[in-house]
Amino acid sequence: MGETVINNEPITADAKILLEAKNLTHEFDYKLFENINLDLKQKESIAIIGISGSGKSTLLNIFSSLLKPKYGEIFYNNKEIYKLKKRELLNIRRKDFGIIFQAHYLFRGFSANDNLEIATLLSGNEIDKDLLKRLNIDFVLKQGVGELSGGQQQRLSIARVLTKKPKIIFADEPTGNLDKQTAQVVMQTLHKYVKDNDAGMILVTHEDDLAMQCDKVYKLENLQLEELK
Repeated sequence: MGETVINNEPITADAKILLEAKNLTHEFDYKLFENINLDLKQKESIAIIGISGSGKSTLLNIFSSLLKPKYGEIFYNNKEIYKLKKRELLNIRRKDFGIIFQAHYLFRGFSANDNLEIATLLSGNEIDKDLLKRLNIDFVLKQGVGELSGGQQQRLSIARVLTKKPKIIFADEPTGNLDKQTAQVVMQTLHKYVKDNDAGMILVTHEDDLAMQCDKVYKLENLQLEELK
């Protein structure tokens, strides 16, 4: 698949802030984290690492509007997302937020191409054939989702998200089922999308080498985000 080159050009001081989190605190039967603050800018990728159970996926769900925090605020386009009307928030989630889950949530009764077509209907965008070639899934489009390997399903779900042309990508272990070489291709594809489209990405991963390819790296530990890079 070729050598992977990640373009980590510096993020300029005047780059637009896409997402701003202020004083996020959340708990279940115990406190997961408190007073988390984070800014995501255009063309910027942020990785969050930490041990299993530290709250990484929960924090990502809060960033992506899927879970309301116990305390704190999140601003997108200078609007506090959890104060928006339900319809307005759903519209942002559908058009501007691209969420890559650990589970693929593909429509199993349909073909791979059908799953991509659904994304085009929702977004009005066309399927990017070059993207499918880069992810090495261009030859599986006629196959049913159930006929695909776990890795192919994962790459298809990523292609479906990128077809939306989101402003922000929220990725939860996007390379979890992939071999090392394919994982590098996926990360290169995500970074290229972020840089080329003035987008941003928040990534949760347990793989330190993939995390370090991002512009910033944070570790969620002892209720706080510690900046490592």
